[in-house]
Amino acid sequence: MSEALVVIDVQESFRQRPGWRLTANPAVAERAALLAEHTRARGGLVCWVLHSEPGSGTVFDPALGHVRLMDGLTPAEGEPLLTKTAHNAFTTTNLQQILVSRGIRRLTVCGIRTEQCCETTARLASDLGYDVTFVTDATTTDPIPHRDAPAGRTPEEILADPRTLGTDEIIARTEYALAGRFAAIRGVAELTGVGVG
Repeated sequence: MSEALVVIDVQESFRQRPGWRLTANPAVAERAALLAEHTRARGGLVCWVLHSEPGSGTVFDPALGHVRLMDGLTPAEGEPLLTKTAHNAFTTTNLQQILVSRGIRRLTVCGIRTEQCCETTARLASDLGYDVTFVTDATTTDPIPHRDAPAGRTPEEILADPRTLGTDEIIARTEYALAGRFAAIRGVAELTGVGVG
């Protein structure tokens, strides 16, 4: 089977951020795990990707120990675990080499953040000629403050600002941007046949 699932940044780093409690889909790890099992059962490859910012002192600094998959996610033998330092999963990893060497032409994308690393990876994958499926309900994101909003605000202050872009709006915008151009939009239940709550 010439297909792969790319699980992007479903890592402990995000749970360490104050805004995690505002995330659109706190069950993202469980849904990624369902997709991984489904992909394996079909003979496909699961590629795991983590985001790292060495020396940053943030939750993405590997020295702090949070740059690891969330609990419940474990690569099977032979599944690559890649670490990126760019938004997309290709530029700073050997993902493209892995996919080409295995003759993979179809990619399914899930992970964190919907509009950032996941969407950017889906767009680039499409430009590279892959047939891309974007599983929106196996992604998640947080509200985005307005570009002029002061830094360091609490999650409650971010939500109270009428200029904040809410998660529903972000997810809808990503679907509009990708559908029919860069990716097919699908759901976990549609792909796996397993209902999700």
